[in-house]
Amino acid sequence: MVHVQEMDEADIEAVSTIRVRGWQAAYAGIVPQTYLDAMTVEGDAGQRRQWLYHPGRKSRDLVALGDRGPVGWICFGPYRGEIPGRERVGEVYALYIAPDLIGQGIGRTLLGEAHARMEGQGFETSALWVLRDNQRARRFYERAGYQADGAAQDDVYDGITLTELRYQRVL
Repeated sequence: MVHVQEMDEADIEAVSTIRVRGWQAAYAGIVPQTYLDAMTVEGDAGQRRQWLYHPGRKSRDLVALGDRGPVGWICFGPYRGEIPGRERVGEVYALYIAPDLIGQGIGRTLLGEAHARMEGQGFETSALWVLRDNQRARRFYERAGYQADGAAQDDVYDGITLTELRYQRVL
């Protein structure tokens, strides 16, 4: 059983560990291994500290706490672009679970709490981007009510171009 709360300074190291290990597990065989190997918890934690205290920050960070402390993390906020025909769109920027705990409902719990908080902030729709080749994540989001809307964007990782697909759902 986990409970969800706002991330604070004390959670940063654990969240960075979850994020880096999550990337390395979820994107093995998708993102170049050189990129994954170069990721460090220390580097990620430094970025997370900067973002947590950024004066213009509009994102929210939630952690799922279990028996061993933080076991999952979600970051969300206003959509960072425009979606024609949509107003008041929120965005899930990132969602990671400790790799050894995937499949235990932690992601659903965090996503549900983020949806409730986005709705409470007046957002009507939630959007997110997911790597096209990350079938596990795509299935997870589809089970949560998201649907690919046809939008795509490319990101380059160590010289390799990977495509992300945008998903949306009504809150």
